[in-house]
Amino acid sequence: MTTSATPTAVATDLPVVQAGSFLTLHYRLAGPAGDVINTFNEKPATLSLGAGELSPAMEDKLIGLAEGTHTTFELAAGEAFGERNPDMMQWVARKLMNELGDPHEQYTAGDVVQFPTPDGLGQYAGAVVQVREDGAVLFDFNHPLAGQPVTFEVKLIGVL
Repeated sequence: MTTSATPTAVATDLPVVQAGSFLTLHYRLAGPAGDVINTFNEKPATLSLGAGELSPAMEDKLIGLAEGTHTTFELAAGEAFGERNPDMMQWVARKLMNELGDPHEQYTAGDVVQFPTPDGLGQYAGAVVQVREDGAVLFDFNHPLAGQPVTFEVKLIGVL
């Protein structure tokens, strides 16, 4: 009996990300000003691909990656979250702000405020840009990384 000294490829049976996969992962999203989300020092995130929890461009980067992969992707300005949309800048009357939250709340530029979705089942965020003397608040409802290049780092812990 003879043995071969030539190494052979070993097939790995690690799960691979595909449409509809359920993932456990650490990830980091950063723009030019630094991290916006970073789970590497926290509990890992769990999400379902295709459920809208990540942008389609980021989900596309994950397709085909094997469990255990740790990699970083650079996405061009606007690729991850689209371009900034000026229509997403909206004034909200103080009366409505009082109805939705604490009527004594004082808003300042940079504050992030959670709003209920019309169906009441979810929330979306707006960043305060300006407050008028009459109390109306100008909100930017664009994603904070819209129109910017994005660094997307991911470590796939589990793929189902």
